[in-house]
Amino acid sequence: MATSPLSPRLLRGAIVALDPANPLASVILFQYNPETMTRSLTPRTAGADLSAQGKSDLDTTEAKRISGPPKETISLKMAIDATDRLEQADTMAVTLGIHPQMATLEMLMYPKTLSVLTNSAMSKAGTLEIVAMEAPLTLFIWGGNRILPVRVDSMSIEELAYDVNLNPIRADVNLTLEVLSYKDLKLASLGGALFMAHQVSKELMATMESLKNVSSIAKGAAGSIPLL
Repeated sequence: MATSPLSPRLLRGAIVALDPANPLASVILFQYNPETMTRSLTPRTAGADLSAQGKSDLDTTEAKRISGPPKETISLKMAIDATDRLEQADTMAVTLGIHPQMATLEMLMYPKTLSVLTNSAMSKAGTLEIVAMEAPLTLFIWGGNRILPVRVDSMSIEELAYDVNLNPIRADVNLTLEVLSYKDLKLASLGGALFMAHQVSKELMATMESLKNVSSIAKGAAGSIPLL
């Protein structure tokens, strides 16, 4: 599955987990960019928020108010294949197959071992208040216009082939990512600031497109006016 040298060089998507306790970020580069991606957006309205609280006496104005950016989920399929690395006699691929790549992905959903052991020790020592384990800030990077804080909502792994030692050497991974906005993170945080930058970029692109459309309509209208 090697890329032809005549093919244009493409940016590769990535998932990056930034852990404040670990200066070495977990970087997952897509071996092959997914051909498709599904995005689902659900509006976040004041009416829906109040209804969730059991309040039914909503006036029309309240029902139409937006309480924040839409809730967004991203679904995609990643392909992981050790064929090229096995042909190059890569030591890690020969010994472990694609276990390391899958482990990097799966660890996005695991607490850090040190945190688990620390909390266990504190519990045995009788500590009344144990701080919940904080997940690293996970970023979905898909080109310069999409750098989004996300949370892995679900992960489904289909292992497709194995080597003689039963190490997986080829797999498809279905990922569902929940985009985190400044409604989920503090606006002053890195994740909140990145989402706000994403929203501002969208507003600018939408304005540019609207201006282009207005210009096209104006030209069309001018061309339809009969000359006297």
